[in-house]
Amino acid sequence: GETRYNKDKILQGQGVDEPLSATGFRQADAAGLFLSNVKFSHVFSSDLLRAKQARKNKFCRDLEIKYDARLRERKYGVAEGRPLTDLKAMAKAAGEQCPSFTPSGGETLDEVRERARDFFEFLCRLAVELEQKEQDMHGAASRSSGTSEEQLVFPWTNHCSEAELSSGNGEASKILDANILVVSHGAYMRNWMGYFVSDLNCTLPTNLTKSQLSSVSPNTGVSHFIIKLENGNLLKPEITCVCLNQDSHL
Repeated sequence: GETRYNKDKILQGQGVDEPLSATGFRQADAAGLFLSNVKFSHVFSSDLLRAKQARKNKFCRDLEIKYDARLRERKYGVAEGRPLTDLKAMAKAAGEQCPSFTPSGGETLDEVRERARDFFEFLCRLAVELEQKEQDMHGAASRSSGTSEEQLVFPWTNHCSEAELSSGNGEASKILDANILVVSHGAYMRNWMGYFVSDLNCTLPTNLTKSQLSSVSPNTGVSHFIIKLENGNLLKPEITCVCLNQDSHL
């Protein structure tokens, strides 16, 4: 959600923990209403204040939100609390360009991507463990309880083709019943998308442009990915992007 620093184009990173603005809270409520019919099995959030404040959203009241420092925004070091134009000037002086430039005390893009990779692999292990527990408790034969169908009632199906959605609706025995909501920050999530595409060969919507892929999500933008782990194989996740940085709820 929007903060005062967002609006004034001042870098926050990790060192500036600005609260949501009034507009930011309205955006969070709109996103909550937009997602209110989606049944999530897990919710993870950055532990920075502007992400944590989404807990005040009445639609998340019954969900346990787990806070994780791996979801924090990129660290910008000496540039935090300063205008974005200062960062660009620093990059120019160093003969580099944003966003690849790393200010003193900041994180490199590779370091941010490593955080994203570590957290994503954690999510995959979590999903596999959940699946194994369910099979141990109920047996594989009783898994067709309808939960997978329920969890695919998403509000943004008009943004993607039926073919794209159906990629996540194949054989029930190979779909893990984990539906995970992750709340993070613009630069971090852009890096995560880059990891999905360049390292894991994520399938993208046919109408997505390169500029859209490299842009930062709008405040409370929603992206939806379907992750398939065939037979619990953590090494080769099959990833389909259903939509990226959607803000139709605003």
